[in-house]
Amino acid sequence: MKIRAKLRLDKVEQFETCEVLAFSAVGASNYPVDGVHEDNTYCKFTPSAELRMTVTNPALLGKFKPGERYYVDFTLAE
Repeated sequence: MKIRAKLRLDKVEQFETCEVLAFSAVGASNYPVDGVHEDNTYCKFTPSAELRMTVTNPALLGKFKPGERYYVDFTLAE
């Protein structure tokens, strides 16, 4: 089983040694009236999602910017 979600980075909280990233599902607003936009498809099948994660990798601090969109893949860990 696999699922791919598309999330928007809403907020980055910066601390001395880490960042807390807050994501939510992409929403279907401000897209072309013809409905042709990839985010419309993701919103249809995953209309609501929230993810918070703490990043402590020094090489990644400062790399994430609010408003960016990311694919998140979930695969069952056996």
